[in-house]
Amino acid sequence: MARTRFLPDRGLTSRMVLVMFLLGLLYVGAMAGLIAAGLSWAWVIIIAAGFLVVQWFFSDKIALAAMGAREVSPEEAPELHGVIDRLCAMADMPKPRVAVADTDMPNAFATGRNPNNAVVCVTTGILRRLDRAELEGVLAHELSHVAHRDVAVMTIASFLGVLAGLIARFGMYSGIGRSRDNNAAVVFAVVWLASIVVYVISFLLTRALSRYREFAADRAGAYLTGQPSALASALTKISGDIAQIPTQDLRRAQPAQAFFFAPAAAGKSLGNLLATHPPTEQRLARLAQVSAELGKPMI
Repeated sequence: MARTRFLPDRGLTSRMVLVMFLLGLLYVGAMAGLIAAGLSWAWVIIIAAGFLVVQWFFSDKIALAAMGAREVSPEEAPELHGVIDRLCAMADMPKPRVAVADTDMPNAFATGRNPNNAVVCVTTGILRRLDRAELEGVLAHELSHVAHRDVAVMTIASFLGVLAGLIARFGMYSGIGRSRDNNAAVVFAVVWLASIVVYVISFLLTRALSRYREFAADRAGAYLTGQPSALASALTKISGDIAQIPTQDLRRAQPAQAFFFAPAAAGKSLGNLLATHPPTEQRLARLAQVSAELGKPMI
């Protein structure tokens, strides 16, 4: 991770390395399979590299555009910048760009390929609902994502999931699929099914990493501020209020789901295996453990 005062998390680091290694193997095999199936290796590499470059260099702009957010200056949002300035000084890390999304959905997220090119975005909904201590806890959580570089890892991992879906569609609409030759039809079926398998495996690996990174950011953020109860209070408020947000607004926020402080979804997840975030109850229980470690009772 970057050299900051955020609590290091070897569990998060080892999981990120393992997930990226497995995804790398998975996609090298997928590319090799497409080439062996008769697709031009040059086109396969160009398409894969092109999507990776776009996702890597423009992930922050894509996320902000999806949320309808805009960057704000210290003059436009002095209190918000003041909190982030203080946290960055405490963590000894570069200050990210600051953005605000005009939506009543209470949430926040961080994105960007590295700490020097990161952006932290909050919604107007979260600014209206949280007091300063609670907002500080949420922003410390988001800055922890930046410091641990898991934002960059999740950016790459999510790109690979999108690429797998594109591979499946590419195989479906390619000439192989339209061929009347039995051998070509068999090859098409194998490529298409393999792409689906790659997508499912990458999806599950990414979701597992996403859930652990939320635990890690909660812990690191709580240790930095020394106020786990404030972060727990913010999490309780946000999780409760999101259920009251109109479904249309929640759907608009889905592209940034994995990066949010709390999941933008009403009701319960279909299952922990498919969730981008761990259950709120588990996060609160772990924050209670941090509180006990710090010798501070949960309020």
